[in-house]
Amino acid sequence: MTVDPNLRSSLLRSIVAVRTTIPEDAFTASALGTRREGSGVVIRADGLVLTIGYLITEAEEVWLTAQDGRVVPAHALAYDQETGFGLVQALAPLGLPALALGDAGKAKVGDPVVLADGTGRSVNAHIVTKQEFAGYWEYLLDEAIFIAPAHPSWGGAGLIGEDGSLLGIGSLMLQMSRNGEVADINMVVPIDLLPPILDDLLTRGQVAKPPRPWLGAFSAESNGAVVVMSVAEGGPAAKAGLRQGDIISDVRDGEVDGLADFYRKLWDSGPAGAEIPLRVVRDGRDTWLRVKSADRNSFLKKPHLQ
Repeated sequence: MTVDPNLRSSLLRSIVAVRTTIPEDAFTASALGTRREGSGVVIRADGLVLTIGYLITEAEEVWLTAQDGRVVPAHALAYDQETGFGLVQALAPLGLPALALGDAGKAKVGDPVVLADGTGRSVNAHIVTKQEFAGYWEYLLDEAIFIAPAHPSWGGAGLIGEDGSLLGIGSLMLQMSRNGEVADINMVVPIDLLPPILDDLLTRGQVAKPPRPWLGAFSAESNGAVVVMSVAEGGPAAKAGLRQGDIISDVRDGEVDGLADFYRKLWDSGPAGAEIPLRVVRDGRDTWLRVKSADRNSFLKKPHLQ
């Protein structure tokens, strides 16, 4: 990446380490752990930090560490389930420059980028594809950014374009097979999803629209079929009797064509709380289940000021 070394050093200062503590009785504690570590990017001079939401979900303590070693307490402001973004506010002066938000829509396959974490480690990479991404946890991006080579500490890391602007936030490490070779890649949430919701997140802690219906089903796609891998304990799917190994074939009167299509049909079924009829193939037989959906946020502990 052809960024001036001095400018690059200045840009990387805007990326901090994020460390959180989550109560042992939190809904996400068993799946995501009670101590989480990753990164975040300063996007406003007053210490507003953008990160990936799973780091701060249900956090009772948040600490930010600058690359000069200074540690500052912070508050988890918001987590947007749809985009995956999380916002953290430093509770003491960070004294770090804000990274300008870029235009991920203009970034092209093949463009050189840098993915940098809060400990000063960065990876020179390229965008290998921009495409739809469906996550097993009822999550869907119309166009995620995928880069290679992968950064080993991707969670909340900042994706920086050639002009020094922020193009996205690191979310996952995945594997891509091409020409018979398997390579690690990072999935990055594009920054363009933030500006339309930022004011709502800052003032309300969530986006000002009805929450999507949530089932609490962790699913994977296999040859176009949606297969349930597990269900969240105490969640709507578990209460309705959905089980590991079930194949979800229809939502209401519509046949399901892959994981992304399943989510779109689910979310088109009404707001959280709507009853969702599912046709399920279990042990070779069809059965119908009626799942009373929920607002995922209602299961989560709310952030409180440290």
